[in-house]
Amino acid sequence: MSTQTASPRPSGKLLGWLVFLGAALGVVMLGLLASSIFERRAERNISRVQMIQPIAEWEADNSKWGVNFPREFNSWEQTKQMNENTKYGGSKLKDYLADNPNLVVLFAGFGFGKDYNSPRGHYHSVTDVTSTKRVNEKTPATCWTCKSPDVPRLMAQKGVAQFYAGKFSDFKDEVKNPIGCVDCHDPKTMSLRISRPALKEAFERQGKDITKATHQEMRSLVCAQCHVSYYFKDKQTNQLIFPWDDGLNADDFDRYYERVGFSDWTHPISGVRVIKTRHPDYEIWMQGVHAFRGVSCADCHMPYRSEGGVKFTDHQIRSPLYNMANSCQVCHRWSEQDIKKRVEGIQDKNKEMLLQTERSLVLAHLTIGDAIKLGATDAELEAPRKMLRRAQMFWDYVASNNGMGFHAPQECARVLGKANNLAQECRLATEQLRTKYGAKSLYQMPDLSTKEKALAFVQPYIDAQKAKEAQQAPPAAPPAGQNAAPGGGMR
Repeated sequence: MSTQTASPRPSGKLLGWLVFLGAALGVVMLGLLASSIFERRAERNISRVQMIQPIAEWEADNSKWGVNFPREFNSWEQTKQMNENTKYGGSKLKDYLADNPNLVVLFAGFGFGKDYNSPRGHYHSVTDVTSTKRVNEKTPATCWTCKSPDVPRLMAQKGVAQFYAGKFSDFKDEVKNPIGCVDCHDPKTMSLRISRPALKEAFERQGKDITKATHQEMRSLVCAQCHVSYYFKDKQTNQLIFPWDDGLNADDFDRYYERVGFSDWTHPISGVRVIKTRHPDYEIWMQGVHAFRGVSCADCHMPYRSEGGVKFTDHQIRSPLYNMANSCQVCHRWSEQDIKKRVEGIQDKNKEMLLQTERSLVLAHLTIGDAIKLGATDAELEAPRKMLRRAQMFWDYVASNNGMGFHAPQECARVLGKANNLAQECRLATEQLRTKYGAKSLYQMPDLSTKEKALAFVQPYIDAQKAKEAQQAPPAAPPAGQNAAPGGGMR
């Protein structure tokens, strides 16, 4: 039989001290925890309700908002950075025409064929719009609409219609502040609000009440004030219109523009009445899985951050690939490497389809131009031109949106397939006309491998179009008290 030696038990006095020290340590830890909780709650309450400085109704100076909201303002200031560049986006200024000379031909005779640069951060919005070659003495004030928080103030002062009807140059001295706080926030409550009338009007025409949007929906709708496609109703009013009456996808746009008979310009090579689709980011996002699952634009491009006990929205609006931990990885439990590979894989495929479609569109324009030289008539070219008009609108619906197809890859692939098919049908129909008028072989693409070569190729067509328009223009009315010279010229 084995014997066991009993462990010595602590004396009653020692046990008491151990209990006392353990209780004291627990009290200290609980005190520290309570202190931390109260401190964080205090920080949160101060950040939410303390208004150090009242903000005026249409205050456009973002720094004045920053007095009350320094975290948001400091992150917004980071949109001045130009050193973040993803494979297909980023904040660096890029010349799209130099990167892709096809665009010189596709936008020949239109402003985008002269100057087409990538968008930089919101901090640069006023600088970029005033320095682009697309702005001239005829540019309407409507082109200011999405570029500055000074615009809501001017619209309130002058009236929306009067603002649209003005000239861009009329407001150069008044529009100084880049995109910022009052564009999206009510200065009294800080609630998200719509400050641009075109979005409200688009909802009204669809029978929707934008005031009933939820807070989560508003976290995308404030972006939809500007990140959408649009056009100007006419040259008299220059009213800003979103072509949403039939819906948001490319086929809806196609029906809408055909019904209203709108075009932005007539292509100088092909004679096609072209529509310039402008960055339909919201429209394409609405057709993707993120919108379907209730993920807002801000969830990915302006994710929440925490400092101490304060949770706030990061206003350095940028690609989620530069902040995957707070954006992508909130939902997707993948490594950053896997996320980036997945995103760029989708974008690579979209880019491949874009380039294929662009080549088909360029060849279609040039083939029609050659058919005109050979003698094809406007009546004969009516059907091919209509095909090409629709094809370019479909292509541009995908090409001009930010994200390189990521926001709705299946829809973008479908639309590009439709665009490429229409462009090829246009070429086939036009080649038949070329054969009718004596062509012995298919039209061959000239060397358009650089921006300079493309510009040199299209310039004679642009000059010829301007000369023709000048001949067809009615004579200008003489100033009061003067007579017109023979032939309508002025002495």
